[in-house]
Amino acid sequence: MNNLFRFYSAIILVINFASCNKSTNTTGSSEEPQAEAKSSKYLSQPLITDHFTADPSGHVFEGKIYIYPSHDIESDVPQDDLGSHFNMMDYHVYSMDSPTSSVVDEGKVLGVEDIPWAKRQLWAPDAAEKDGKYYLYFPAKDEQDIFKIGVAVANSPTGPFTAQPEPIKGSYSIDPSVFEDTDGAYYMYFGGIWGGQLQKYRDNKFDDKGPAPTDGIPAAEEPALGPIIAKMSEDLLEFAETPKEIQILDQDGEPILSSDHEKRFFEAAWVHKYNGKYYLSYSTGDTHFIAYATSDNPYGPFTYQGIVLNPVEGWTNHHSIVEVNGEWYLFYHDTQLSGETHLRNIKMTPLTHLPDGSIQTIDPNN
Repeated sequence: MNNLFRFYSAIILVINFASCNKSTNTTGSSEEPQAEAKSSKYLSQPLITDHFTADPSGHVFEGKIYIYPSHDIESDVPQDDLGSHFNMMDYHVYSMDSPTSSVVDEGKVLGVEDIPWAKRQLWAPDAAEKDGKYYLYFPAKDEQDIFKIGVAVANSPTGPFTAQPEPIKGSYSIDPSVFEDTDGAYYMYFGGIWGGQLQKYRDNKFDDKGPAPTDGIPAAEEPALGPIIAKMSEDLLEFAETPKEIQILDQDGEPILSSDHEKRFFEAAWVHKYNGKYYLSYSTGDTHFIAYATSDNPYGPFTYQGIVLNPVEGWTNHHSIVEVNGEWYLFYHDTQLSGETHLRNIKMTPLTHLPDGSIQTIDPNN
């Protein structure tokens, strides 16, 4: 753990977190003026200060909030545009009784050593519940350094989770998120370009188009790659259909182009439903926005609408949108505690749907 993290962890622990930003530990030495000034520039404070956490997937199970983030660790792996330095090795689960309560670390629930097929890089996970069983979905690299998506099962939202012996057949790339529709169907959305390897696939077939992260990205005036959707099987362990690419269109009904980095999909697809409409939100990657698009169908096409979250501190931007007792919240991360892009901390803040159905843009920095 680096000195900068220790310093800011000690300071953050004594801050009286307002609204929905309370930490498990709230005692310590008196605040330093410079730390107070640093904290005041952020909209929200870290939910967790004794681990580095990122990519928060929030859910309400059994009347409580559960957060399934990735677990950042310090690494001697050199930084590159493939994200090799994001060398996460396990998952913890966190719980909250309410948006204003303290966060409880429920402990480690799955490690790379527990996954027969996985070699490294346990990136952003998600979770789902059905008939009293809980499912943790996660990407990992196999022995060929190709990302696949796995699933682990538990009898409790806090695990421990037991991984299936093989990845989900037909899965690839990263950032699985599983959406339960109002009719009881479950869909997985997944994919990410550059280090997420989505650009190496066409029609669900792998074709190594080159070592650079942009090798395989469509030309500037071609439609951008979209996230992938697949309906889940009844037992939530497999795909029930061949995965399909989702189209994201502009307001004129034309596909978002590969050159439009402020609107095109990069990674971190998440779907929620509000007033009968499907909202697909996602990271734009190198322009650092969380954007969103809407549709009347879970398969799309989705029409671009705007920005959910402006750029955070740090390179990555990854989120989830969750309803809690009729109120909506955005879970996200930044690098407030460490200042290093691969050592992040998760946060949450209220999210507002405006009367016309649009989402009010959130600025993470005051």
